[in-house]
Amino acid sequence: MLLGLTLVLSSCGKSVAEQDVYTTTKANKTIIWGVKADTRLFGLMNIKDSEIQGFDIDIAKAVTKAMYGKDAKAELVQVTSDTRVPLLKAGNIDAVIATMTITPDRKKVLDFSTPYFNAGQSLLVKSGSPIKSVKDLKKGTKVIGVQGSNSVLNIKKAAPEATVLQLSDYAQAFTALKSGQGDALTTDNGILYGMSKQDPNYVVVGGSFTKEPYGIAVNKGQTKFVKAIDQALIDIKKDGTYAKLVNKWFGEIPGFSIKEVGY
Repeated sequence: MLLGLTLVLSSCGKSVAEQDVYTTTKANKTIIWGVKADTRLFGLMNIKDSEIQGFDIDIAKAVTKAMYGKDAKAELVQVTSDTRVPLLKAGNIDAVIATMTITPDRKKVLDFSTPYFNAGQSLLVKSGSPIKSVKDLKKGTKVIGVQGSNSVLNIKKAAPEATVLQLSDYAQAFTALKSGQGDALTTDNGILYGMSKQDPNYVVVGGSFTKEPYGIAVNKGQTKFVKAIDQALIDIKKDGTYAKLVNKWFGEIPGFSIKEVGY
């Protein structure tokens, strides 16, 4: 009897992360998305209505509807750079759209869609700072980054003599920069543009010194789900939804071009 129960549980108790996500999400017409809530322009909590808003959020909603119809629902779960992979691997969320760069190491444990935003790492400094590019990050310079982000690894390679201070999210990182805890803040240019828009006393300098294409991440082996997401991305570009969303969130950023994101 116990053996029979064990067999039933083992067959029904397949890891949530190992289940066919495409079949489940299609049946429910719902995708649970891991999104940032601390990243201006991409995913930021609106304290007035307690809703997360941004480019990633709108892309998630558009992709969900393109996949499963106009009445399909995109559920949002707040993640950080540190928590997004563990939550995805545990099956707590179906997909991550959270300024997540496609990298060889991440592709070993996750599958990615085609890029939906071609970002590049840059630097944010206070206006008038002597730091004009990554070449100015010498010994004694303090650079602020976010734990779990690819940008921390990149800056250690690009400026090995600089000291890197890692904080848990972008809000804390920007606050630390403004309070003088660091000389520069580094991450992808799209995120930094959002900070600059929030406070014009801080500017993006030096251009991009890496290529950081953002992708939608899912658990390894979810081939049908990835293919459906890729097709949805093609569809929203064809019908003009993608360009509309890019212009909505980045159209007023000085020097920004839609060609910059790979459209």
